[in-house]
Amino acid sequence: MKKILYNITILTFAVLGFTSCKKWLNMPSESKFDSETTFQTVDKAEMAVLGIYPFTFNRELYYQFGMGTDECFSTEGETNSKNQFSNYVYSPGITPTDTYTAMYRAIEYANVCIKNLSAMTAAGEAEQKKINMLLGESYAMRAMSYLNVVRLFGDLPYPTIPVQDAGTFSSSRVSRDTIYDGCVADLQKAIDLLPWKSEGMVATPERFTKNAAYGILARVALYAAGYSLRWDLASYSAGSITMGQRTDAARIRELYQIASDACNAVMTKGENDLLGSFETVFRDLVNGRYNKESMLEYGQYGTNVNGSAIGYTNGMFAHTSSLYGKAEPLMGAMPTLLYDFGEGDQRRDVSIATYGVTSANKRQMNPYGSNRIGKFRVTWKSGSGTAINKRDINWPWLRYSDILLMYAEAQNELNNGPSATGKAAFEKVRIRGFGGDAGKIGTTPATYQDFKNAIINERKLELAFEGLRRTDLVRWGIQYEVLSQAKQNVIDMANKTGKYANIDLFRAYKLETATTFNDPVVAIPYIGYKTAPTPAEQAQLTTDGYTLLNMHSNVAPHGGRELAASQAWVKAIFRGLEKNKTELLPLNTTTIDNNPGLAGQQHPLY
Repeated sequence: MKKILYNITILTFAVLGFTSCKKWLNMPSESKFDSETTFQTVDKAEMAVLGIYPFTFNRELYYQFGMGTDECFSTEGETNSKNQFSNYVYSPGITPTDTYTAMYRAIEYANVCIKNLSAMTAAGEAEQKKINMLLGESYAMRAMSYLNVVRLFGDLPYPTIPVQDAGTFSSSRVSRDTIYDGCVADLQKAIDLLPWKSEGMVATPERFTKNAAYGILARVALYAAGYSLRWDLASYSAGSITMGQRTDAARIRELYQIASDACNAVMTKGENDLLGSFETVFRDLVNGRYNKESMLEYGQYGTNVNGSAIGYTNGMFAHTSSLYGKAEPLMGAMPTLLYDFGEGDQRRDVSIATYGVTSANKRQMNPYGSNRIGKFRVTWKSGSGTAINKRDINWPWLRYSDILLMYAEAQNELNNGPSATGKAAFEKVRIRGFGGDAGKIGTTPATYQDFKNAIINERKLELAFEGLRRTDLVRWGIQYEVLSQAKQNVIDMANKTGKYANIDLFRAYKLETATTFNDPVVAIPYIGYKTAPTPAEQAQLTTDGYTLLNMHSNVAPHGGRELAASQAWVKAIFRGLEKNKTELLPLNTTTIDNNPGLAGQQHPLY
């Protein structure tokens, strides 16, 4: 299916005459779609809708926008723009532009498809159902694309008709509340139009179904109800900047109800569920196997759309001479994340790659400062993929566990504390994390704030490295506080103080050889030492075939970083972070220059 979708998309570009211009305002006009032919038949209209999908995802969404959290940091040098961006050293000159450009291309193409599909006349009931599905997909993709830029930049241009119909290439910022409300309306339309997964009209989770639209609606509603950095759109005065929710309390409550109802619809329908094993979720993902937990994926088979390199940039290290080929991750797992998981939580070793693969195919353990992302590891694939930077790994846009956690969150907001059904949803995610052992999850909090804190923590553990954490922290209004504490935690871990006073100083493991794809290894067994082993113990370990690793050292298969408070990389973590400033990004200078309507509308503090 992935290969078919990819080939259809390429054909769509050829038929419609799409160009690869970088400026979204230089979109091809509606005539490029040749409405007389493209929207004359349902099959050709479907090609046009499929042509939107490639622009709804971009590597920046998991790379630049996925770092700078209490989960993930940049492993690149301090002068590198990605490192600067990861550590909140923002400037209009280094703000990434590819996501902004791609999302507005998706929006423009969706606008054209919505207009023309709405005007199509069906030959019969079956054809009308197909037209409805395509129209629903277009509405859903427009809403998701807006979400992906508004959650990063705030108020933005909001075109809902094709550029040609608008009669202008100039567009100014519109309140993010207006945009979010429009996205909610789009997704509600999409839900009415789209089929359920069980209806069989969509073969894979790489396209929107009613199930997925409900999930993205819940996500949009939570962002729309949450906190954001705001300023006066009339004056753009720096003095008008505030961090807050929209002023209409009734609408905020309505949005939480929308999120709760959307999640409940999916839960009640019963077509999606958690897999029994968290590990299986990601072994399936990297091998292109679909399951009941995966609700929406961005298809990557044989492609490298928008520079995506899933499993290469955001994976575990594998040496270029290893049997897996080169994987050189530029994203590191926060050292402290290893200890954020509770004892027995099986998600830890799936999410965090605590080892890399050497040129001799040896599984070499990482010290604390050199752990990488494990969910997209190349060793779990059945083959090498199309190329080292085209591993054919889909992006997990939406999983059922997110539905459960969003439902629990919305219920907590609506009831000023966790409801019985909200607690059950939350506990279902945790119990799966501990391999089905309910006795290991502890006591679920019973008060509003304690349960909210538990949700905030659980989303970190369940959805680590899935591109949501940075903006989740913003919508909760806690970015500065959480990241300031996260940096202090790294310093405490380096110094073995506080809650890190009793962590392993050394680990002894066996340097064993990986021999195949579909490698069964999740984590390397080890013997932990709180203090340095005695010379006699070290000699015995050597005799027994163990390698001894100082867990605070820089001895690593790739990109070793010593974990010490005096190290420059530790001091540099979140060095540009500022409260009531870095919660939103400045627009890139080029983005403003390309759109006269944005003149004078930069983030007021930049």
